[in-house]
Amino acid sequence: MIKYLGSKRRLLPRILAAIEGFPAARSVLDLFSGTSRVGHALKRAGYHVIANDHNAYAHVLARCYVQADADRVLADARMLLRELAALPGRPGWFTETFCVRSRFFQPRNGERIEAIREAIAARALEPELEAVLLTSLMEAADRVDSTTGVQMAYLKAWAPRAHHALELRLPDVLPGGGRAYGLDALEAASSLEADVAYLDPPYNQHRYLGNYHVWETLVRWDAPESYGVACKRVACRTYRSDFNSRKRIATAFTDVVDAVRARHLVVSFNDEGYLGRAELEAVLRRRGRVSVVEVDYPRYVGARIGIHNPAGVKVGKVGRLRNTERLFIVSDVSAPAIAAAG
Repeated sequence: MIKYLGSKRRLLPRILAAIEGFPAARSVLDLFSGTSRVGHALKRAGYHVIANDHNAYAHVLARCYVQADADRVLADARMLLRELAALPGRPGWFTETFCVRSRFFQPRNGERIEAIREAIAARALEPELEAVLLTSLMEAADRVDSTTGVQMAYLKAWAPRAHHALELRLPDVLPGGGRAYGLDALEAASSLEADVAYLDPPYNQHRYLGNYHVWETLVRWDAPESYGVACKRVACRTYRSDFNSRKRIATAFTDVVDAVRARHLVVSFNDEGYLGRAELEAVLRRRGRVSVVEVDYPRYVGARIGIHNPAGVKVGKVGRLRNTERLFIVSDVSAPAIAAAG
């Protein structure tokens, strides 16, 4: 899966253990699904997973890793990936934007990304199959990019991996169904229902749209107007999430917690966030009994490498190298919507 700020790869065993602590639970809503690493692991564990994320690239990843059924899509995906891998490069606006005006990819790889993406668009495939192909392309591009793991900037000198040739691989699509949505978090919390809701919201100033704008553009394939050295989508200038605001995050978090239609909650938050442990517990106690698991955790790779400006020049010193991840486990939730439905 792609490199991702806030990835829960090392925390997965704790998350799964927390959800397995609700023995009657059969379905899980992943409200801020990101790369769908958690949703994918839950699907593998046998849960019916409902994944949601408003960013287009995350919605595609959820369609691939949660919604797509391997028994239905993999034979066609294998055939199409072989065809796509054989295409020659085709320079155009993507190559010009992300390989010439900026340096996220070597031009030869950018040209192949462009040719493959155009071919996927031309096929007008069913959503799950298209999502598998787009995920393969996104992950292939991620393996040859030249960043510290986020797309706020690219490295001044090419990363060693950027010299490798783009290689399409078949994503680890699982058998069985699930559902993927692209809703605002509050809308999803109010309308989607599961036994357990897993919440991993943005928690500080880092905006996922800006951090992964190349993937958003690759998925949307809309040749957007861009700005700055990093050639960000203009939407990155205007989009604001209340979860990225120190002043508004408490209200946004409370609204989602109050609205979510699940009997149990598991919330992931770390100590770099705008809300502290006591504030989070106070909100979550409105819904049930709260227990907390704290895990020492390495910070994301960009933080360990250091602070860089948009041109990729190091301009700051690395602070702490580790933080504390907290899992808030809320059981016996008081949920009128669920009670009424039952």
